[in-house]
Parts: sequence; structure tokens; C-alpha cells
Amino acid sequence: MTTFDDREHAHEAKFALDADLRFKAEARRNRLLGEWAAELLGKTGDGIKIYAQAVVASDFAEPGEEDVFRKLAGDLEGQVDATTIRAKMAELMGEARRQVIDEGR
Repeated sequence: MTTFDDREHAHEAKFALDADLRFKAEARRNRLLGEWAAELLGKTGDGIKIYAQAVVASDFAEPGEEDVFRKLAGDLEGQVDATTIRAKMAELMGEARRQVIDEGR
């Protein structure tokens, strides 16, 4: 192998690792969002877990995070505005990244 091949393989491995971390962080963020929204909706116990799973599942409707946003906006209509939901999504994405990275150590 040449140095160029080594660098190419290293770049491919980093890309794959970054994609895996991004997927895990997005799923974690969606679970955290679901737990946050479930509490706002007055859910308790298993209801929180079930709702959080529904939020995670909503992310598979289409690429990107708009499907998750639409679910939350619809469920929280009249309780929380769009700006608050988007801010919470951004806040919890940072928290989810930290959690996933910490777990990987």
C-alpha cells in the first residue's frame, strides 16, 4: 500500500465513524425530545417511554429532521411554539452528541 492508499482508507474510516456518531446522536436527541414533549403533554411512567419511541420512529418518515419537528409541532400545538421546539431540538442535539461521545470512551 502506498501512503495515498493509507490516507484514503483513514479518510473513509473517519467518514464512516462520523456518520455512525451522527446517526446515534440524532436518535438520542429524538428520544430526549420525546421525553421532554411527553412531560409537557402530561404523560407519566411508561407513557413517556412509549411517546419518546414514537418520536424516534417519526424520524424515519423522510430524510432530515422536519418529520420530527412536524410531529412535535402537531402534538404540542397550543402549548409550545415552533421557535421553542426548534431551540429545544438544537439544545438537545448538543446534549445527545455529548452523551454519545461519552459512551464511546
